[in-house]
Amino acid sequence: MPDAAPIAAIATAPGRGGVGVVRISGQNLASVIAAICLPQEGSAARELTPRHAHYLAFCAADGSVIDRGLAIHFPAPHSYTGEEVLELQGHGGPVVMQLLLRRVLEAGASIGVRLAEPGEFTLRAYLNDKIDLAQAEAVADLIDASTEQAARSASRSLSGEFSARVHALVEGLIRLRMLVEATLDFPEEEIDFLQAEKAQQQLSDLLVSLARLREQANQGALLRNGINVVLAGEPNVGKSSLLNALAGAEVAIVTPIAGTTRDKVVQTIQVEGVALNIIDTAGLRESHDEVERLGIERTWQAVANADVVLHLMQAGQARPEPLIEALAVRLPKRAHVLEVFNKIDLTGAAATRIAGQSVSLSAKLGDGIDLLRAELLESVGWHGTAEGLFTARERHLRSLDQAQAALDRAQTFAALGAHSLELFAEELRLAQQALNEITGEFSADDLLGVIFSQFCIGK
Repeated sequence: MPDAAPIAAIATAPGRGGVGVVRISGQNLASVIAAICLPQEGSAARELTPRHAHYLAFCAADGSVIDRGLAIHFPAPHSYTGEEVLELQGHGGPVVMQLLLRRVLEAGASIGVRLAEPGEFTLRAYLNDKIDLAQAEAVADLIDASTEQAARSASRSLSGEFSARVHALVEGLIRLRMLVEATLDFPEEEIDFLQAEKAQQQLSDLLVSLARLREQANQGALLRNGINVVLAGEPNVGKSSLLNALAGAEVAIVTPIAGTTRDKVVQTIQVEGVALNIIDTAGLRESHDEVERLGIERTWQAVANADVVLHLMQAGQARPEPLIEALAVRLPKRAHVLEVFNKIDLTGAAATRIAGQSVSLSAKLGDGIDLLRAELLESVGWHGTAEGLFTARERHLRSLDQAQAALDRAQTFAALGAHSLELFAEELRLAQQALNEITGEFSADDLLGVIFSQFCIGK
């Protein structure tokens, strides 16, 4: 866990910009404000009105002006971190920002101001109960969003929609656990608390709500992570042409010469708000060329990390059974293989799609490309709308799966009657614990370290 010393960092992205921000968070920042913020040259420092922008000079230790800009003071607890926060907004040149940050550290040395670690401002917001853990992760997801829909979904998570759904489930579990505990604690009572309060129906309602939440979380994970789509096949079946057709631009070299692609080429496109990371690879064949062999090895590495593999074959030619078998062996369990029969323009066939199996198309003419896009999304479970979704991470999905498994077991024990009540109660507790891990009400310090270390510095 971090110490309580005041922290400071440049909060804007590296590089040049019109505006740059240095952020300080901690306690007793008055001395820093007095040392740096002057209304104008030679005048005395004055208090900053909370949450008001003040245009003034940012001064060095010798009284010279580093920059002029806006200073905003947020007294605790009414700030992003829940601590006292000072934001200095100046010109966004990297040298100016470094000078200002150095001055902040110098002026704050007496109160122990230090450089912030990655994500430490948001970590403090979490520790001070300004946001929960799912909302904290949504901050990073919003910054990293690669599509408009992903950004909107992250914003919904940040506003607390995901957390509210989790809390509603937890509250339902607490009510049900109370009934079970009452029945266990007062067995001599004539009232059957579980039957009187329709506990079985409550459990069924919780299972339905959890299933709906899991479905939405899986959709949100697709928006956040995107889909890794690997184009694989023998040389000269049109992998690079298909990449260009999907991207709508000439991003890969296309020639009639087999083996043109020696290294993987990655292009990200958007389909219905979902990011598809299309990876063109070297053709798979036996080769004595050292460079081509290295490219083929990278192809197999890409296949091992794929969500979807598009196995390209030339329409009208025999299926390459040895390669099909090799793909099946190396494919990760979670991945899907979709057979794509390219160059139908040479056979005169029409573009077709067999859901979950294959697409026949012409990358050269663009026929069937829309069929392929639709099949790609359906193959990973996308349902065609991002409205109302929130972003979700792999750890959220694992927690939801654990809660689902616990509630399934609880339903089994509930059906066995009174002699299984203690087991029923334990499964309800495990389900609640799994859900609490999502929002951070039950979390380990090492988990927090992993999550916040992935943030950018200054956030």
